[in-house]
Amino acid sequence: MNASILVLANFAEAAEPTARYAAALGAPLHLRLALLHLEAYPVMLEPELVAAAAEQTQRNEAETMAGLHALARRLPGHPEVLEAAGIVCDGVAEAVRQQRPLLLAMGLNPEQSLLDRLLVEQVLPVLRATHRPLLLVPRGAPCVGPPRRVLVAVDGEPFTPNAASLALAPLLAAWSAAFTVAHVRARQEQRGQAPGRLALADVRASGLLPAATPLELHEEAAPNPATGVLQAVADTRADLLVLMARPRSFLGELFHRSVTASVLRHCAVPVLLLPAEPRD
Repeated sequence: MNASILVLANFAEAAEPTARYAAALGAPLHLRLALLHLEAYPVMLEPELVAAAAEQTQRNEAETMAGLHALARRLPGHPEVLEAAGIVCDGVAEAVRQQRPLLLAMGLNPEQSLLDRLLVEQVLPVLRATHRPLLLVPRGAPCVGPPRRVLVAVDGEPFTPNAASLALAPLLAAWSAAFTVAHVRARQEQRGQAPGRLALADVRASGLLPAATPLELHEEAAPNPATGVLQAVADTRADLLVLMARPRSFLGELFHRSVTASVLRHCAVPVLLLPAEPRD
């Protein structure tokens, strides 16, 4: 059985752009696609409303599943549609155990007023539960095929991708994309100083890309890292941004006042989060 990409897909209309992009990413290696629907049942305090709420929920779930099956028939390879009920991280973890995907994917709506809550309550538990790479696709992102210009933004600290991230290396190589390493420097720091060169060396040594892959260094002077990363995406015309998710992020800092949170709020291109191993 070919390896897969698992798409967290609760509504067909919202999931279709993410699923199509995930299918395009996996096409060079013929990766399977699976759509996972996570049932969410509201908690009702009034007993007399429980039956009515359950009936409405069942109708909504039936409509949702019908929509996802229709979406699957429109996608290349007619992906499998999975269903899980209960806590998000438990449902995803069980699907990961069954499917063993190389990559998880979900869409983000930048206009959603509760984006931060979505990230904390859904994305962070997924990372904690699976330690799998996670692709986040903003609504309206130009996703027409495998990426051609990939920006890898690193923070200057040494990192080691975990096993699941390293398993993506053949896929990254199969895209035949141009890779650029972004280093955001303080305005007083001179271009070409040691941190930029070290960032480039860290990516070369990470094992994420074949040793012979050409790498360019893009240095951006900015008042803060998030602003610099977003400007680097624009300057390099990247169509995919790669960020490292360090283990300490799993403890709650990933989407609280972090660079990742700021980037995700404003990034117009898909973002691939790659978990890293803990540092000694």
